[in-house]
Amino acid sequence: MVERLTEVAAEKGVPQAQVALAWVMQHPSVSSTIVGATKLKHLEDAIAALDILLAASEKTRLEEPYLPHAWQTPY
Repeated sequence: MVERLTEVAAEKGVPQAQVALAWVMQHPSVSSTIVGATKLKHLEDAIAALDILLAASEKTRLEEPYLPHAWQTPY
């Protein structure tokens, strides 16, 4: 997944963090994005991610290598 993220970020000319945050913000099952910024750069990336629009083909490329894990209750 990191390789795909690297590819898409390089094609867009932006940092990986911005593409990752853009994907999270544009994913229909995510209702809110929590950014735990401990450095100014983290906050700058989060703000810049608002301006990144991922094409459907880019979202597919980012999601393609993901293998879902079986849900296990912690109890």
